Amino acid sequence: MNKKSANQSVRCACLMASLALSQLQSPAVELGIVPGKFSGTMDSLTNYSCPEWFRDAKFGIWAHWGPQAVPMEGDWYARKMYQEGSPDYKDHLARYGHPSTNGWKDIIPLWKAEKWDPEKLMALYKKAGARYFVSMGTHHDNFFLWNSQLHKWNAANYGPHRDVVAEWQKAAKKNSLHFGVSEHLGASFTWFQDAHKADRTGPFAGVPYDGANSNYWDLYHFPAEPGDNQWYSKDPRWQQQWFNEIKELVDNYHPDLLYSDGGVAFGNEVGLSQIANFYNDNLRHNRGRLTAVYNCKQPSEGRWVQDYERGVNGGINPSPWQTDTSIGDWFYNRHWKYQPLSWTVHMLVDITSKNGNLLLNVVLRPDGSLDPEVETMLHQLADWTAVNGEAIYGTRPWLVYGEGPTQVKGGAFKENYAYSSKDIRFTTKGKNLYAIALGWPSENKFVIRSLAKTGDAGANQIKRVELLGYRGELKFNQTAEALTVELPAEKRSDLTCSLKIAGGNFTPVTPPSTVSLIRPDAKGNLVLSAKDAELHGSQLQLEEKGGLPDIGFWDKGDESVSWTAQVSRAGAFKLSATVATVNADAGFVIEVGGESISAQAPVTGSWEKFQAVDLGRIQINKPGDLVVKVRAKDPASWKAINLNAVQLTPE
Repeated sequence: MNKKSANQSVRCACLMASLALSQLQSPAVELGIVPGKFSGTMDSLTNYSCPEWFRDAKFGIWAHWGPQAVPMEGDWYARKMYQEGSPDYKDHLARYGHPSTNGWKDIIPLWKAEKWDPEKLMALYKKAGARYFVSMGTHHDNFFLWNSQLHKWNAANYGPHRDVVAEWQKAAKKNSLHFGVSEHLGASFTWFQDAHKADRTGPFAGVPYDGANSNYWDLYHFPAEPGDNQWYSKDPRWQQQWFNEIKELVDNYHPDLLYSDGGVAFGNEVGLSQIANFYNDNLRHNRGRLTAVYNCKQPSEGRWVQDYERGVNGGINPSPWQTDTSIGDWFYNRHWKYQPLSWTVHMLVDITSKNGNLLLNVVLRPDGSLDPEVETMLHQLADWTAVNGEAIYGTRPWLVYGEGPTQVKGGAFKENYAYSSKDIRFTTKGKNLYAIALGWPSENKFVIRSLAKTGDAGANQIKRVELLGYRGELKFNQTAEALTVELPAEKRSDLTCSLKIAGGNFTPVTPPSTVSLIRPDAKGNLVLSAKDAELHGSQLQLEEKGGLPDIGFWDKGDESVSWTAQVSRAGAFKLSATVATVNADAGFVIEVGGESISAQAPVTGSWEKFQAVDLGRIQINKPGDLVVKVRAKDPASWKAINLNAVQLTPE
């Protein structure tokens, strides 16, 4: 099920805002671009070419960190604390006082970063496999992490009293990592307008929040004009402010990468001119060699590197791209659980196979330290990288990104997939082809259908197959069905299995249907798992919630799932399903052979909380193969569910 939070939905509006404002430009905005080959036009930016360092790097680590980590309540606290009745408003009221007197300005000094050791952290990030590092420059809270001469609310003046960007940059350079900064300032002007409001009810009804005090408008911004409420403001005064302040960041720190949280800022010449200034400054700083990478969430046709927040590309993009995501919430959240190591590894492999990079936010505590489980995860990632990095770094996509049953839908906020060892991803480097299974293959046999023999005797010539991290020889057999490689008896990893294949004229063969026939266990039970289902529809996805695989994003009532199962004997069977939903009246139908049973999914209260539902008895008249299908009871009134499994138990 597609479950964007409210703040994520607002983030997605950035592209629409950019397009809506595409023709807006005020002559009042002065755009002082560093002289050079680029100017603030789309035509000029076609001269950009993504540098090889970024294409080779594949993996970066991001410190999405700042004073919003202090309450330990996660992302967007500085805004939501001004939204009466919200959990963050209630939290702020209980711990810090009412936002009319104790507002965001009073949280900022509490961010001390007293345990922050950027050099120690950077050494660990490099060991874990990062080839570039990105520091937060400023979030929507309008607090800068660099020593700004234009804006007093910065980390050199408040909180840690340290130039956070400069110290991160020094540590990155010491460890030979490329350095980037992220700016989220463009949305700040409209984002922070809730700070100008007041409670509607209660003892403080009508008392303005501290953002309404003009003495603090340098932090909260002045009131927006009526109707100026999109992701990017249409006010030329704020556009000028944004341009000047981000230009200061670029001109003083000369980062290799600049990330903007949205589409091209303000959708006009202001945003394009900032990109041009960044490119020109980079050329001047590097004596004519362009190393700059600009990220934003808008298609570019190669003018910059498009970024997907918490999502991936569905296939190979000819232009390099990037996923930005986090192992937890964006800012430290004491209520969230971290993603497992397998999630990070599988994301990295899938993204790399499609010509992308993974920028991973490693969540820091307010004091700048890591939770023990995060530090452990990074050390484990380092162990995996030491063995498998050859198949990742410096590689390029093959003609197809992979094969396997998991259907990956491209786009933002689509990232949780339940991969298995049957899902294989390909990369290339030099004359070698790498095949990476997202798990250890069953029965120690790695089967690659894309490398089967073809009618062309010169195609898919396999000379040697190696298992990364293993020195022994591997036996392999190539038929018209597949290339089958015999693996060592001892499993080397639960995460992946990476093969290095030497040969020539590699040409992908379209794999035959991989529909699995589900067989009963020794007691005749049939467990129809989400991982083995056929998905019928354009939006359904296999994902993982609550540690269990499930079929989610089931937003369309005309989509369905099915399995082909083998029944060993005729007779009566108990039918059950394991589901999760937050929706009442979620009706669905299970068809077994020619018989149908209607059911109602219980409200489990969370998309990650699954509950088994007893659906009654069903009669199967003869043994053999049959199709089991789950569909909406009424497509017009369909309410989404997450489906983990269907089970048939003989009576």
